[in-house]
Amino acid sequence: MVRVSIVTISFNQVEFLERTIQSVLTQDYPNIEYIVVDPGSTDGSRDIIERYRSRISRVILRPDSGAADGLNGGFAESMGEVLAFLNSDDLLLPGAVTSAANFLDQHKDVDVVSGNCNLIGPDDRFLRRLYSDRMSLKRCIYGAVIVLQPSTFFRRKIFERAGGFRTENRVSWDGELFLDMALVGGKFALADEFWSAYRIHPQSITGSKSNRFRIRQSLDKVFERVMGREPKNYDRLLAFGYRFLRHVLNPKDTWERLCRGPVFGRSLDH
Repeated sequence: MVRVSIVTISFNQVEFLERTIQSVLTQDYPNIEYIVVDPGSTDGSRDIIERYRSRISRVILRPDSGAADGLNGGFAESMGEVLAFLNSDDLLLPGAVTSAANFLDQHKDVDVVSGNCNLIGPDDRFLRRLYSDRMSLKRCIYGAVIVLQPSTFFRRKIFERAGGFRTENRVSWDGELFLDMALVGGKFALADEFWSAYRIHPQSITGSKSNRFRIRQSLDKVFERVMGREPKNYDRLLAFGYRFLRHVLNPKDTWERLCRGPVFGRSLDH
């Protein structure tokens, strides 16, 4: 039975952190290594971490240069063959780790597997379902592939081959990691199961409307790194076309968007 290492990076998320930790500690998979990284919270988060320290495999309390750097540090101290990372405001659903580990055990050629998510609000209220996209390198370069990070598990070898997280990315470090995994030949797969709850709230990167411009800038920087040039006007048109194609290729997610609304720009006050 493979060991699964899960890293949670936490910084001043006291409102949600305990629920995140509990969602990992209550998993039924018997071989989980859980690592919690906190670079310097001052809101009471460390008191919560101390409360669960005896049940957490490793606690890392040291400054870092951002979430990507902290995650790299967490994985550097892990020993699992399969890796995952869970932000301190998200949740794993019951049985998620068992299901993901079984999938990878049954599909030895797969490097990265993604399930689906429930989108929830600050109070755990269900908002809609989210479905991961099938990986396409071209569409991913144009920002038109969404791999749902809290429902994604990957083998250590592909993480190391991709070089880990790029620490200069402060907004979409997860998406850039998955792109780098695809660039080095990683094989991606989808599991038609729900493995996590992805929380949106006013302070989250996705939930904050003010972060849309930062996300766009981040995607442009990734494009420039991979393609060796800045995006042109025709690239904007291609990106629009690929995003439209995404809605066609992922009809379940499109239906949820039409029926229950988008992830960006939704009201969270009721």
